[in-house]
Amino acid sequence: MPEPATISDVRKIAVLRPNAVGDFVFALPALHALRAAYPGARIVYIGKAWHADFLRDRPGPVDDVAVLPPCPGVGLPPDAHVEQGPLQAFIAAMREERFDLALQLYGGGHYSNPFIMQFGADLTLGLRADGAPPLDRHIAYRERQNRRLLLLEAAALAGADLLRLTRQPELQVTERDRREAACILPDLGARPLVVLQPGASDSRRHWPARRFAAVGDALAEQGAAIAVNGTAQEAPVVREVIGHMRHPALDLSGKLSLAGLCGVLERTALLVSNDTGPLHLALAIGTPGVGIYWLSNLIESGPLCQDRHRAALSTRIHCPVCGAENLRTRCAHDASFVDDVTLEEVIALALDLFRAREDRSCCAL
Repeated sequence: MPEPATISDVRKIAVLRPNAVGDFVFALPALHALRAAYPGARIVYIGKAWHADFLRDRPGPVDDVAVLPPCPGVGLPPDAHVEQGPLQAFIAAMREERFDLALQLYGGGHYSNPFIMQFGADLTLGLRADGAPPLDRHIAYRERQNRRLLLLEAAALAGADLLRLTRQPELQVTERDRREAACILPDLGARPLVVLQPGASDSRRHWPARRFAAVGDALAEQGAAIAVNGTAQEAPVVREVIGHMRHPALDLSGKLSLAGLCGVLERTALLVSNDTGPLHLALAIGTPGVGIYWLSNLIESGPLCQDRHRAALSTRIHCPVCGAENLRTRCAHDASFVDDVTLEEVIALALDLFRAREDRSCCAL
């Protein structure tokens, strides 16, 4: 079957994906493909308040952000009780937009498909799991799929070019980002900056703090200045990493907004990170990164371009506490599933990328 062609007279496109930082980054290739297919269309990203703040005045494929109010099944549990007034007003506002295309990129569609169908767009497209309501055009949603490729395929339903890859950064850094970073980072002289990211929202994706410290020391011995990043809630693990290091390191925990983090990452020679949002931000900006992944997470979140990316992979499938297999179901324990990734492997990957920075600096994108 031939791929769908672009659709004539498309002026407005709605894209539904109201989730976290990494999930937004996974959608960037699809958003860029939509922009290339419809350069004159207005793309409205339906997301959260942080999307609106982060994307304000940021060059890229998104023109506007519509902030979704609390919605059962779309960002909240299906049985959540919310005020209906704001949600109904939002749906009415979306109907007033008269979208030509509405693209559902938020999961399998059991709740998000009927939600986006209320917008009254001329054509609905996107993801559909078994048993979910059908859209006008849809592709199958399954677990353990590469999310970037899946979302690109969904964009291809609208005629966007699935094979359009570029070595240009997927995410643009702004002067606002750079100003905030400049207020936080000291003058490092000629030393290249390496950032360690030892936190993650899921403790099962945490690599041990002592090993992050050893990686930091190994890179400091190669002449790097080391910073350790995390949210304010991750400050204890950031301090733990720094406390185990023999070399000094800058504590960035709780000091940066998401925009400021982009400014820091632009100046970073290498990020070593658990599988979490800052890793995916760094790769989208073009910063080299070593990611420490659990088995299925690499399948789902691996970047499309591999030159600046190295993956340290845990293949553990049984819980280290109870022994339960965790590919098909999740047990109740939060023990790390990545602590079998060895220190030697991560140091080797990090040094490989760190030493290659001079070669990359001589090559045009």
